[in-house]
This record gives sequence, structure tokens and C-alpha cells, in this order.
Amino acid sequence: MTAMRNIPKWFIGEFFGTFLLVFFGCGSVCAAVLTGAQAGVFQAAVVWGLGIATAIYLTGALSGAHLNPAVTVSLAAWSDFPKSRVAPYVLAQLLGAFVAAAVLYFIFGDALAMFERANHLVRGQPGSEASAMVFGEFFPSPGGHPLTDEIRGRMSPFAAFGAEAIGTAILLLVIFCCTDARNAGRPQILTAATIGLTITLLISLLGPLTMACFNPARDFAPRVFSSLAGWGALPFQVNGIGWLTVYVLAPLLGGWLGGGIYTACFKPAYQALE
Repeated sequence: MTAMRNIPKWFIGEFFGTFLLVFFGCGSVCAAVLTGAQAGVFQAAVVWGLGIATAIYLTGALSGAHLNPAVTVSLAAWSDFPKSRVAPYVLAQLLGAFVAAAVLYFIFGDALAMFERANHLVRGQPGSEASAMVFGEFFPSPGGHPLTDEIRGRMSPFAAFGAEAIGTAILLLVIFCCTDARNAGRPQILTAATIGLTITLLISLLGPLTMACFNPARDFAPRVFSSLAGWGALPFQVNGIGWLTVYVLAPLLGGWLGGGIYTACFKPAYQALE
């Protein structure tokens, strides 16, 4: 117990909060793809949103419930969040996401193997992104099927980058505005629910295109886990360098832009209301 007391509360918050985010979110993808449950983007999106809201309610008092490198970087750029805390927060988020992926693999391992046999997928070979998608993300969304050249034409790398950047910018704008005490219309005790609802809306809109990441930790750590779990280099090859540009750099840029829009437009407007 003494050792646990020595763990910083912010680490506990970011580790377990991101764990819950990935467990509920990627768990909904596992259930949808591997068992046919929650068929449809909206159903999975609702689980994502509720999972994020739950994680925020549990960990907000401990760490501020960033649970996302894009949030941490944006807060460091546009608020008084200490820049020295960025790397430790991101590390805790990555660790939480990785452990969640491992737990989901343990729970859904048999269903995953059966899905691959039924669909004649060889893990790590071309086409196995159909099963790898329960961990990392790909564009356009495989939807449980191998990506063909025809399907790939649905989403170019440039459009995927833009979708992830814009989606994350909207998310950060909502976060900043919902947590500004000068905003009399903020949801207060429903802040976490509002953020979760925003995620639900964004996934419903962009999920079929990019699988709606908006969170580098949510994608990168499970992607690494899938690579170690038998998919090898495939998770980093299906979209070329898109794993980095679309699912890491775009959310970081979008988060920074969302914070910048809040700082330039909304923050002065809220201040004028005082």
C-alpha cells in the first residue's frame, strides 16, 4: 500500500483513464467485428462516448483526465499546463492503452482466431488488416474485410489527414469551451458526458472513413501491441506512412488548432461577458 501511495495521482489518473478509454472503445470494435454485436457505426460510437465519459468522471480529479496526447499537447500550448509534464503524461497514456489492448486480446483471443479462420485470414499477411483493425486503425475503415484498391479509393491520405485534424480540432474546442468557468452555458457536471457525446458524433461521421482516432495513444499503443501479437509489420504498412501522419501528427495538429481557435475567438468573447 505504501508503494501505491508513492505513485503520483496524475499517473494513476492518466494510466487508468486511458486504459478504460481503450478498453471500452476498442472493446466495442472487437465485439462489433468479431462477434457481430453492436452492428453499425453509431452503436460502437455510443460505447466509445460512454466509455470516455466514464473515464473522465473517474480520473478528472486525479489528472485532469487528458487521456490523449493531443489534449495534453494542446493544454501545454494554450493554457498554464506545465510543459515539463507533457512527456510523463503521454507515457502514462501509452502504457494504459497498451495494457488495455493486451487485456482485450486475452478476452477476445478465441473469437479473433475463429474470425480469422472463417474469413481465411493469415495474421500478418495482406488482408489481415480485417482483423488487425480491432487494435490499430486504418483508412478507409476495413469494416472487417480486407482493403481492396477499389475500397482504398474512398479515402485519400490527404483527406484522411484532414479528417483527423479537423475532428480533433472540434474535440479540443469543445473541451476548452466546456471547461471555461466564464462560459455560463457550460454543462458543468455534465462536462464529461458532453465530451463523450462529441466523440460519439465525430465517430458516427468520420468512423467509416478513418475509424475516427483523434487520439495518438489510442491508436499507436494498440497498433504496437498488434504488431507484437502476430501481425508483424503489416499494421505499419497498410496505409504506408499514414500510421504516423494520419493517426499521430494529424491529431496533434488538430488539437493545437482547436486550442488556438478557442484562445483567439471564444476565450476573449467569454471574458467580455464578465
